[in-house]
Amino acid sequence: MTAGTAPPSPGGQDRDTARGRSRSFGSALGWTVLGALVPGTGYLAAGRRRLGAVVLAVFLLLVAGAVWLATAGQRLAARAAVDTDVLLGATAGIAVLALLWVVVVVTGYRMLVPRGIPRGRHVVGAVVVALLVAGIAVPAALAGHVVLTSRDLIDGVFADDRQSATVPDTPDLFGNRERVNVLLLGGDGGEGREGVRTDTVIVASSDTETGDTVLFSLPRNLEELPFPADSPLGDLYPDGFDAGSESESLLNAVYRNGPAAHPDVLGPTDDPGADFLKLGVGEALGLRLDYYVLVNLEGFSRLVDALGGITVNVNYYVPINGIPGTRQLPDAYIAPGPNREMDGATALAFARGRYGLTDYDRMDRQRCTIEAIVDAADPVTLLQRYQELARTTEDIVSTDIPRSVLDDFVDLAFLVKDTEIRSVVFDDTVIDPAYPDFDQIRRLVQDALDPPPAETADPSTGEAPPTDQVGGPAPEPAPAPVDDVADACAYDRAQAEEARAEGKPPTREG
Repeated sequence: MTAGTAPPSPGGQDRDTARGRSRSFGSALGWTVLGALVPGTGYLAAGRRRLGAVVLAVFLLLVAGAVWLATAGQRLAARAAVDTDVLLGATAGIAVLALLWVVVVVTGYRMLVPRGIPRGRHVVGAVVVALLVAGIAVPAALAGHVVLTSRDLIDGVFADDRQSATVPDTPDLFGNRERVNVLLLGGDGGEGREGVRTDTVIVASSDTETGDTVLFSLPRNLEELPFPADSPLGDLYPDGFDAGSESESLLNAVYRNGPAAHPDVLGPTDDPGADFLKLGVGEALGLRLDYYVLVNLEGFSRLVDALGGITVNVNYYVPINGIPGTRQLPDAYIAPGPNREMDGATALAFARGRYGLTDYDRMDRQRCTIEAIVDAADPVTLLQRYQELARTTEDIVSTDIPRSVLDDFVDLAFLVKDTEIRSVVFDDTVIDPAYPDFDQIRRLVQDALDPPPAETADPSTGEAPPTDQVGGPAPEPAPAPVDDVADACAYDRAQAEEARAEGKPPTREG
């Protein structure tokens, strides 16, 4: 090296300085904004190729991972969303990622901004960088809050330490059972009501391999609910549930009256009413019920409002309020029509209205309401309204489903969504609720879950199916009345027009 010759700058720093001097302030701001949107590009523009390439590669990997989770990896994402440990780690990850993103924006700007610019431009640059930092920090804070809300919701609703007298003690329930059966209850507890009556009693039976699901709906006025002979309730109620009077012995009164009469008969449990019903309804249907979910209908309207409302078909006038068997008329009616949009209060009236109608009409509408809620709960709606939905759900839902099996339920849900849900309604066209034939009910349940093959002539002998005494084919037992929920909730134009032609029923205000 000769005297007077400056040593070369390491890493091409002279070239970077020259670029910095020749770059305009507007160009620096533009590259800073782009560097905030696509981290790494600002470093590349500033001449830090190696650093910029690493940051950009990490960013593209994160984007690719997010796209994969939103498409092909939805099941993994859903399983992670019900794991409280993963959610806690995700909260920390969001904070770290946001901090690193902010560092990239600030340092990128410092590398890009020309030296010696006027003070006014420094202020403008600082404001732009501050806005970019806020654009990163605010969404990150909101995302972290949503994740923590999810974790609190799962901790609050699904607890591994909840006591139950009927939850199966099986390490791998889904791996050892062909079907998982969940009791869905709608309770009417609320202000001014004594105890809880479960006017909605539905069992969802799902095949763990295929997701094939059948809903079994029992009427609220079913009598003589049986209990397993080997349970303490079988000894107490050998002839079915009896609380001393007919009205207090119906199915919808078991949740309240059973534990009131025998509070400790099943041993330690956080919800004895649900355990009474799991044992009784399971015996009635010939199924072992694994878990229950109870929704308080007084809070149901808040759930619908949190979803932004639901849309259902209405085929006849549905009363709003009114007490059956009295002179207290409804306040109003929901008019027939397709795709009726309903807020929470209207949806609750639609699901519960019974004045001038039957329990079976209400059972049908409740199934349609459930389907409408499922339709309304699309991913975009859930994301937009998640905070309100989480608060509402924790207030109105109770269950004995433990947190440890939530990932199995996620897998099952992905199977169920690709199948058509079928249903069997045990209304008065199928059974006599006052004198139920539980052997018939169990046969219909098994037929719905595993339909028997049609009888044909024996190919080896050519013999026809057996005949009755008069020479005709032997009478076959009536098949299970299975229907598709979507078909059952379709708009029936003829029925709706007939209802309108008959005129609007009288109301209390009319």
